[in-house]
Amino acid sequence: MNVFVAKAIGRGSTELAAFDAALIRAGVANFNVIRLSSVIPPNTQVLEVESCPLTDGCRWGDRLYAVYAEQRTSVPGQQVWAGVGWAQDRVTGRGLFVEHEGVREQDVRSQIAASLRDLHEIRGLDLTEIRCCVTGAMCTGAPTCALVICGYGTERWTSVESLDRDVRALACR
Repeated sequence: MNVFVAKAIGRGSTELAAFDAALIRAGVANFNVIRLSSVIPPNTQVLEVESCPLTDGCRWGDRLYAVYAEQRTSVPGQQVWAGVGWAQDRVTGRGLFVEHEGVREQDVRSQIAASLRDLHEIRGLDLTEIRCCVTGAMCTGAPTCALVICGYGTERWTSVESLDRDVRALACR
C-alpha cells in the first residue's frame, strides 16, 4: 500500500476559500475528505509528492481517506504552519502519523517529534527515523491556509441505481 503526502499553501477571500485553494494545490479538492486517526498499516510506503496521484478513475465527490493537518488565519502578519510526521516499525512497516498545527515552524516540528516518541513508546514499537512534512506561510492580507495531507486511497459512493436495485431485491424476499 502507498500513502501519498502532499503539502500546499492556499489563499482566498475567506479562510474556508484558502483551505479549498490548498486542497486544489494538493490535488484533492474534489473529494469528500474523510479524516483518519493516523495509523499506518503494515507494509505501507509513505511517499512525499507534489500533488496526490489518487485521481485515476475517480469521480467528483468520491471519498478520500486521509490524515491531515491544516492551519488557517485571516490576520495579516500572522504565520500558519501545518505538519505531519511519521515513523514506522523497522520490521513490519506499521507505524503512526501525527498531525500538528501552529503559528511557528519550530513549535510544529517539536510537537511532531514529541508526539511520535510518546505514541511509539506506549505501543512498544521500534521507532525508526522520524520523517516529517511541514509547510507554512505568512498571511499578507488575504486569508491563508497551510495544509499537509496524507492520502490513503479513494472510494466511490454507491450509486443511486445500485441502491434502488438492492432495495427492490430486499423487498422481493
